Amino acid sequence: MTNFEPAYLRLLHSGELQRRVEEACAHLSTCDLCGWVCRVDRRGDRLGPCRIGETASLSSFGPHHGEEDPLRGWCGSGTIFFALCNLRCQYCQNYDISQTDVGEDVSPGELAVVMLELQERGCHNINLVSPSHMVAQILAAVGIAAQKGLRLPLVYNTGGYDSLTALHLLEDVIDIYMPDMKYASAQIGRKYSKIRDYPQINQTAVREMHRQVGDLQINERGIATRGLLVRHLVLPNGLAGSEEIVRFLADEISKDTYLNLMNQYRPAYHAPQFPEINRPITALEYQCALQIAQTAGLHRLDAHMPWRFG
Repeated sequence: MTNFEPAYLRLLHSGELQRRVEEACAHLSTCDLCGWVCRVDRRGDRLGPCRIGETASLSSFGPHHGEEDPLRGWCGSGTIFFALCNLRCQYCQNYDISQTDVGEDVSPGELAVVMLELQERGCHNINLVSPSHMVAQILAAVGIAAQKGLRLPLVYNTGGYDSLTALHLLEDVIDIYMPDMKYASAQIGRKYSKIRDYPQINQTAVREMHRQVGDLQINERGIATRGLLVRHLVLPNGLAGSEEIVRFLADEISKDTYLNLMNQYRPAYHAPQFPEINRPITALEYQCALQIAQTAGLHRLDAHMPWRFG
């Protein structure tokens, strides 16, 4: 990676990274490392909403060629899929990973080996998928992997229900933040993802992410190296609140925000129980969301044309 040095190397050399690892692990005793702030002792025999204790649970890993162009490049994004999730999205297309405990318990050292293997396979980054409930374990693994030669940017690929406590611990460790912005309404978030106060927590997190890393930076080879990349999934019947979300990004974050406006909603998991989301979105619904984003002044849009609809 030309002229690129991940921020976590500076923390490694100064000893700050190890201090962060120790602080994050201490937070597991009264956990506040995601938006739930459940205060559960994850080092004991109790589990909070994330259903994960002290040990990371790994579902799968490998080069991923289906991510955004600046992430996947030509060798793929080095995705690490963690098991379970701190959200309960009733339409999740990856519910077999996010809602069932299909993962394998791994130590920080074993997770570090995975990161180094993805680097060896030529991936452009380490893409941490559903990391919000694994912050302490990720920091510990990065500390080990960096000592052994990890030099790739880290992507924090999150559902967006993140705590400021965790994000402060991740400052200058994460190079690329990639949060979802799922809902503009707390009631909608509660109904379809079984969480509380999603817009408030999500918007606070996105502000902090942008403060840390700024707008997405892409190098001369077209590969993202640092910054914020936001994903927003358009839902049927305007239920995601796309207009409010794009205006928040344009007015309160940056009109240079890189936004992936996603059209791939399909009913999955428990969606058939909700008639209003038990269908794909229409081309017109997507076109309206795209027009709203453009009118708001967002110009770095990863948008999908209507002819891709089924």
